[in-house]
Amino acid sequence: MERDLLAYEKDLYSKGYCLIAGTDEAGRGPLVGPVVAGAVILPINYHLYGLDDSKKLSEKQRDKFYDILMNDAISVGVGIVDNKEIDQINILEASRKAMNIALDNLKVKPDYILTDAMKLDRDVNVLPIIHGDALSLSIAAASVIAKVTRDRLMIELDHKYPQYEFAKHKGYPTKKHLELIQKYGIIDEYRISYKPVKDIIERSKVHEKV
Repeated sequence: MERDLLAYEKDLYSKGYCLIAGTDEAGRGPLVGPVVAGAVILPINYHLYGLDDSKKLSEKQRDKFYDILMNDAISVGVGIVDNKEIDQINILEASRKAMNIALDNLKVKPDYILTDAMKLDRDVNVLPIIHGDALSLSIAAASVIAKVTRDRLMIELDHKYPQYEFAKHKGYPTKKHLELIQKYGIIDEYRISYKPVKDIIERSKVHEKV
């Protein structure tokens, strides 16, 4: 049976809510760069064939849907929390903060918020949905906005530091990426609280002492 990605939204429409914001983040797992959140308010009963959780889409599909959503959505907000703050407050709290920033950056105030399993303290009702990016069109839309925005930031970083190949792995701890960190060292954009990065820093300190 085909999933109805508007099931949560339709239930809320029936209760009188009209401006439902979905929010999701991208970039919890990478070793480098910010965590980015998107917030999207879609028109009532909006349909976009093929839109799904950003992880299930190709880069080309995400880019296409990003452009459509930026044009069609009632409002889109983005929130960015950099690697330094991730190291200070941890990735969960940084993701939460990015979502709150994205929601605050909406030009239209939502009357209900759906999140991808994240509890938020807001002045309107918030419903955290486990696997929300695969169950709600509004959250799926936010996941695409977040993912494309973050990927583009990583491509910018790739232009600055081409030797790290950020455009390919987007900062995730692939085997090749870890080899490149070993070879070229840690730059300022790395998350030093993340174990692979921390381990490399510790090993380099040991080598310096030897």
